[in-house]
Amino acid sequence: MKKNLFKLKTRQLKEIAQSLHAKVENGLEKDNTEIQCIPTYISPKTSGINGHATVLDLGGTNYRVAVVDFEDGKASIHPENGWKKDLSVMRSPGFSRDDLFKEQADPIGEMKREKPMPIGYCFSYPADSMLDGDAKLIRWTKGVDIKEMIGKPVGQPLVDYLNKQNEVKFTGVKVINDTVASLFAGLTESNYDAYIGLIVGTGTNMATFIKTDKIKKLNKDYKGTGLIPVNLESGNFFPPHLTTIDDKVDACSDTKGAQRFEKAVSGMYLGEILKSVFPCDEFEERFDAQKLTNILNYPDIHKKRYVRVAGQIYERSAKLVAASIAGLVSVLVSHDPSIKRIKLVAEGSLFWSEHRKGKNYKDMVMSELQNLLSELEHDDVHVYVGKMDNANLIGSAIAALS
Repeated sequence: MKKNLFKLKTRQLKEIAQSLHAKVENGLEKDNTEIQCIPTYISPKTSGINGHATVLDLGGTNYRVAVVDFEDGKASIHPENGWKKDLSVMRSPGFSRDDLFKEQADPIGEMKREKPMPIGYCFSYPADSMLDGDAKLIRWTKGVDIKEMIGKPVGQPLVDYLNKQNEVKFTGVKVINDTVASLFAGLTESNYDAYIGLIVGTGTNMATFIKTDKIKKLNKDYKGTGLIPVNLESGNFFPPHLTTIDDKVDACSDTKGAQRFEKAVSGMYLGEILKSVFPCDEFEERFDAQKLTNILNYPDIHKKRYVRVAGQIYERSAKLVAASIAGLVSVLVSHDPSIKRIKLVAEGSLFWSEHRKGKNYKDMVMSELQNLLSELEHDDVHVYVGKMDNANLIGSAIAALS
């Protein structure tokens, strides 16, 4: 296969950005849209944060637990990067809510907590924010499917379970998405006009702050004004210019028709795309982005055709992410033309992956993003990308203490 099926022209990437812009505006207006734009009813403190919170971070594969201490806005984390546990068992058939709670409770029981404190729960799956700070699960993604939890709160039942297991009780819970956690963590740097949280790892998603008067579907009982955090659930975006290979990957997935952007971009699916290009070849069953980047980084030990196509898939993923960011920047600037400096807090192993023989993923994203912003006539808008250590833990603690 010599032809690059995955090549996207600037015109096509611009159309993808414009499509995302239109679908975000639709999501801000109505419920149950392709890009859901879920408001998070938690107003994060940006200064004077003090106190202790237990933080739980449930991602696509890993689970982390830590105690975060804030003193005069400075965070310290115990243990330093959180207590980490592989929870890929969540994807097992028959895995139940009680199984999940037990797995989550085990490391919490090992931690030293001398007094009651709130929980900040970073929950990296689509969930509707509730006015009390909890969230109701909309659907599972990333291969997880615990049906009994869909449509129900994810925070308080876990707190109730933990309070039966632990002498030192938990006082409440705030549930946020991982992109919103990154968004909150970015607020510790205050010299920007706008903020975006981005995840490109096992899955992908974005979050930002939107003016309340631009969100027609806000809960009528919400009394806040100004800016509100919004979890886009942009992994469900169905962009134009996908390929027949993408259709094939989607058709073979457990969530046919959903998460089309995620299936073209994220670490969980890049290997599936490669396998679909070579349907007669044998590959490992679990073939993720890490294995794909290994092909790129060690080309001498892999077939040339695999190396070539892996590079095409990797590059397209980065350019699609750039187009999605450009589309969201376009939304923000249309709401407030004074926005010129935007902080992008990016998390996820794929976003920060290295291509030793070529251009790193992050560099491809940012160079394409600048090109697309010019195409969209936003030359004067600059996006500054940063990686924050433990952004999920810090952002979730800010939520718990706000």
